[in-house]
Amino acid sequence: MSGGGNARSRLVRRLGEPARAVWAKHDRDTDGWLPLWRHMEDSAAVAGLLWDRWLPVAVRKLIAEALPRGEADARALAVWLAGVHDIGKATPAFACQVDQLAEAMRDHGLEMRSARALGPDRRVAPHGLAGQVLLEEWLEERHGWAPARTGQFTVAVGGHHGVPPEHGQIKALYAREELLRTPGASSRVWRQVQTELLDACAEQFGVAERLPDWRGVRLPQPVQVLLTALVIVSDWIASNPDLFPYFPDDASSDDHERLAAAWQGLDLPEPWRAEEPDGRAQELFASRFDLPAGAEARPVQEAAVELARELETSGLMIVEAPMGEGKTEAALAVAEIFAARSGAGGVFFALPTMATGNAMFPRLLDWLARVPGVAGSRRSVHLAHSKAALNEDFAGLMARTGSVAAVDVDEAAPASRQKRDERHRAGAELVAHAWLRGRKKAMLASFVAGTIDQLLFAGLKSRHLALRHLAVAGKVVVIDEAHAYDTYMSVYLDRVLSWLGAYRVPVVVLSATLPASRRRELVEAYSGRADAVVSGEGVASDAYPLLTAVAPGGVPLVRRPEASARSTEVGVERLADGLDVLVDRLETELADGGCVLVIRNTVKRVLETAGALRDRFGAESVMVAHSRFVDLDRAGKDRELLRLFGPPEKTGDRPTGRHIVVASQVAEQSLDVDFDLLVSDLCPVDLLLQRMGRLHRHRRGQDQRERPERLRTARCLVTGADWDAEVPAPVRGSIAVYGRHALLRSAAVLLPHLDGGPRRPVRLPADISPLVQNAYGTDPVGPDHWQDAMKTAVERFEQHRDDQAQRAAVFRLGDVGKPGRPLFGWVAAGVGDTDDSPAGRAQVRDSRDGLEVVVVQRRGDGSLATLPWLEPDGKGRQRGGLELPQDATPTRFAARTAASCGLRLPLQFSGETMDRAIEELERLYLRTWQGKNSPWLSDQLILALDEDCQTHLAGFVLRYSPSDGLEVTRDEDD
Repeated sequence: MSGGGNARSRLVRRLGEPARAVWAKHDRDTDGWLPLWRHMEDSAAVAGLLWDRWLPVAVRKLIAEALPRGEADARALAVWLAGVHDIGKATPAFACQVDQLAEAMRDHGLEMRSARALGPDRRVAPHGLAGQVLLEEWLEERHGWAPARTGQFTVAVGGHHGVPPEHGQIKALYAREELLRTPGASSRVWRQVQTELLDACAEQFGVAERLPDWRGVRLPQPVQVLLTALVIVSDWIASNPDLFPYFPDDASSDDHERLAAAWQGLDLPEPWRAEEPDGRAQELFASRFDLPAGAEARPVQEAAVELARELETSGLMIVEAPMGEGKTEAALAVAEIFAARSGAGGVFFALPTMATGNAMFPRLLDWLARVPGVAGSRRSVHLAHSKAALNEDFAGLMARTGSVAAVDVDEAAPASRQKRDERHRAGAELVAHAWLRGRKKAMLASFVAGTIDQLLFAGLKSRHLALRHLAVAGKVVVIDEAHAYDTYMSVYLDRVLSWLGAYRVPVVVLSATLPASRRRELVEAYSGRADAVVSGEGVASDAYPLLTAVAPGGVPLVRRPEASARSTEVGVERLADGLDVLVDRLETELADGGCVLVIRNTVKRVLETAGALRDRFGAESVMVAHSRFVDLDRAGKDRELLRLFGPPEKTGDRPTGRHIVVASQVAEQSLDVDFDLLVSDLCPVDLLLQRMGRLHRHRRGQDQRERPERLRTARCLVTGADWDAEVPAPVRGSIAVYGRHALLRSAAVLLPHLDGGPRRPVRLPADISPLVQNAYGTDPVGPDHWQDAMKTAVERFEQHRDDQAQRAAVFRLGDVGKPGRPLFGWVAAGVGDTDDSPAGRAQVRDSRDGLEVVVVQRRGDGSLATLPWLEPDGKGRQRGGLELPQDATPTRFAARTAASCGLRLPLQFSGETMDRAIEELERLYLRTWQGKNSPWLSDQLILALDEDCQTHLAGFVLRYSPSDGLEVTRDEDD
């Protein structure tokens, strides 16, 4: 079997027949194959196009700065590494796998034992590692490189399957040369072929004359990561037979036509090339966002833009400002400036939860539609969380784009290429590009909104970590709600920030309430300077609002903008815990009507409270919101809350009588809702302040006269604790969620504002920073007789914090190594493959794996259907009560609707109970719903409720209603 070649193939002309016979790809179904020289040319050509047309300027610049001739060297190096990445396939350990192709190589003197004869020894020489070793030998023997200098270049070859090799693996392979070259007379032919291929690549890809100058280069580890990632992406694209067909069908194709057709078929959107906006901040915000008539940019927004322009080098900016001050808009404006100055090709907006990610996605799209360089052009966008495909906005984008192998080469055979919709090719658009939908590639899209997990994964030692680094290295990263991340998550976040600083990635961190110690940790992690001083320059430690900026390796700049004219005084009162006490108090408060938000710290307390309130006020006056609703119902709850309690200019449906919303922590963030009175369980003070942000959030008439007279003064009733005890005793559920230490510190700093003494209201925003800094500081707070209890609580807290930090560090990525040190062992002792699944998220969050189910209903006749109360979709299609046949594949629409009713079961279903629950759920296994039959429902656990919306599972009774969500009680008959 001959490797062939055509008139325009320059690489193959440099090769003899034995080298042309070496194979790289084989399809067992069609018996098609690809010679190694062809795959080398394809991969190198793709790398060149990715460099020229896809890679952000910031990434190219970082690589270029490490090499003597800058970008010319950098491009040549990237193309060359992509070209030689599979040289390890020119070895007996790889070539023996396909008999007929191995036999063709034997006909040219490349003798080898059969795969069966080599046996498990082949595992010592995976082709990536073999390629690294061959390339090191070639650099040392042919070009005089010192062994200590080769690894920083060759690791891109050794790690192109996602895991850079470890020192022990390298040493083991050097001791088994027979896996690289069959001993005896054939050894010379093997060596000649390997050398011939590498010589030809060096000449063909323009590095032969550059190798002497590169001997003294010390590549920074971030550059090694980026080159590895670029090789991986080039290999995946070049390995797609839909784009690069196999021989013999394509054996005589023209090189240029082959590449042009592949690139056109791939149709990757180019990166954003941001244009720095000029003019006043007011003009910038007015042109990018829907400001109310006559509204002006807030002082914090103006100061953020001014500081971004003042910085000589884009870096980290921390924006601390009250709720409702437009921090999101400020972050996007700063991102635009940072991107223009740094060469970033996109933005990643990281948020705490899927719900907040979903809420941010349409706002991101609205902003992009007005940004020069994006508006009127074709850019890739992505919603990055595990249920993104169920989001209507994102699903709409996906529906408008075709499919080009939206899978990873290592995982499955590529899908057939479908013809793109020509209407969408012609015009400008934001696209959820098909090739960028694979779970390992999705973050490579230019503009991404997603959960913080996606960013934290960049600090987790896992397979294909280099791709995650490439994804963030070319963007501006925005981290929202920075105060929401505990010690465990912060361990990962700080390490990620250190790498982002090394990549010189601009980062914007947003928080309404950030402790000074945490601010300092973020600055130190990003800047790489343990001596970074954040406070100072005449700015008090509790200054607020506050902007902090630092460049990688630089000295922090601090600015204190004026607070906006918006301010609220909130009276804070203790309320004894007890349902009767709460119900009686609300009956008094709501004598003239009003809208009340009651926030409980556990779902159990939410449901108990809602039941008691309905008994007194009627079911129509009480609404429930928490995390234990199926996805569609949860989204509906959010829409209903915004419709009834949103900004005055956006809703006219606010209840005129009395209405009570009982919610869990889902009401703390991201929802622009406004209530007349707040009742909250005792919680950490920063979260209580967030909850207060839902109180009198908007002006309703002159002096709030559109509110009931009794509720025109903002008040927060704090319950969930025994206030009469010698030391306040929070309820058990709150302690389980937050810990006694944080709750007691919160109660202590609130004492001057609570009733029963010379109290004064909490002034927002003036009191936000003093309260937070005192609560999270180390100085004693509270009365003397509290101190023993607080000492015990802090000891337990510190023990828990240290335990979290130690457990998080087990799989945390190491810090950035010295320039020139190869990435060998970079992800050693890691977690293997990981993704945005419950198990994956548990690696970067201190949480037990949750058990997620899809909820359907079993009718009286035994048939299955979607939940009957579901509202129609945005196109008016009925979603409730759709048939889900058990002996056939459900329709695509019915399957997608059912999948949109996912639900995470509570912690009762963990440990041994989880195993029992899974065993019981797996009894409803429907073969026709699996695999390609129904990708929406394949491998899902199905929870079938009876006609009364109840079921029994693992010793519990589960009841579900669209009004209250899931209730779980112990099954007394179990």
